[in-house]
Amino acid sequence: MGGARGSGMRRYQSGRIGEGIGASLFERLSRNVDTAFEVQWSDGALRRFGPATGAPAFRIVLRRPVVLGHAALRGHLALAEAYFDGALDVEGSFSALMRAALDSGFEAESHLLNRIGNRLHELRRSNRDHGRAQQNAESHYALPNAFYRLWLDDPLLLYTCAYWTGDTRTLEQAQRNKCDHVCRKLQLARGETFIDMGCGFGGFLLRAHELTGAHGVGVNTTAEQVHHAREAIAQRGWSGALAVNLADFRDVPGQYDKLASIGVLEHAGRDQLAAALAAHARALKPHGLGLLHFIGHAQPMETGLFIRKYVFPGGWIPALSDVVREMDRCGLEVLDIENLRRHYALTLDVWAERFEANWEAIRALDPQRFDERFRRIWRTYLVGCAELFRMARPDTHLFQIVFSKGGATTAVNYPMTRDFMYRP
Repeated sequence: MGGARGSGMRRYQSGRIGEGIGASLFERLSRNVDTAFEVQWSDGALRRFGPATGAPAFRIVLRRPVVLGHAALRGHLALAEAYFDGALDVEGSFSALMRAALDSGFEAESHLLNRIGNRLHELRRSNRDHGRAQQNAESHYALPNAFYRLWLDDPLLLYTCAYWTGDTRTLEQAQRNKCDHVCRKLQLARGETFIDMGCGFGGFLLRAHELTGAHGVGVNTTAEQVHHAREAIAQRGWSGALAVNLADFRDVPGQYDKLASIGVLEHAGRDQLAAALAAHARALKPHGLGLLHFIGHAQPMETGLFIRKYVFPGGWIPALSDVVREMDRCGLEVLDIENLRRHYALTLDVWAERFEANWEAIRALDPQRFDERFRRIWRTYLVGCAELFRMARPDTHLFQIVFSKGGATTAVNYPMTRDFMYRP
């Protein structure tokens, strides 16, 4: 009897200690946000956090008490991993949870174990080696094309930020807008050649040629996407005008009049930004024009371990300041910078909606690969990134930089104002 009573007291004390740790964690999650939420402890007890009035926007359900101990050591990443593994569930608005984590600063809290994990990831997954860079890319982009078809735009399959004008109603229209916007910025025209660095499924190549008549070459390290792009080109009868090479974007042969780099710099890696931009410079003819479209910070910041470990291994979000400095070293002059951050929030909203709406069809493609853990990771990625680009005090942006190789002299007849970008 005494032993049983003592064991029960230890469990009770452990539960109270765990609840105390959890209360501290979730109080930090609720700071500086106007969102009420609930937490259900593993013993069924329920506690409210945030404003005292209004219906809770979401409920965090703790299935295992060990989650709180892990979260005390590793913060938001431990909670995310508990969600992936089913040790934690979320009821209600997942978007509201992601928004609260970002706006409260909880997601940005630094934890020693996460910093160590990030450094180890850098050592294991650096893109310095071309073979490793290809493996990193394929771990994300070599998923079946049928998977991407279920939630990207059709038929271009563009997996980068779209461009939402006032009358845009669909993702398909927004992605065409993006291609057209890039073509106008580059002043791409018939008779010119262009290179599409990291061309994905070839959507920009197709739209750019259709719109301007220019001849283009795409470069990509993922065989599945290269095969799709080549088939799409052949189906349209454009094999004489467009081609796609299976190669690293640092190994582009030849030089071109214009260059589009849409969503590439994020994959260069922390230690390969200079090499990537040098490759961009080599691929342009003297006085050629290029465009960089990339996710970036205004100033240098760490890239979170979650996105690198579970979504884009080897990836790194560069700082605009670092990019501009390296461009200058390569002899590239910045002509224009535009921030499309809010456009990415809208793009990710649609991706997340389509992903959720088509989940059963995705799962049916390969139930072992596309299991519940996969769904939770990708839900966190898509919804979390949408809220990241919607933050009231953002630190992550989507930049488009137009540049010339060498100074913009009379040899580069680039317009003096931005008026031309918005003419049909």
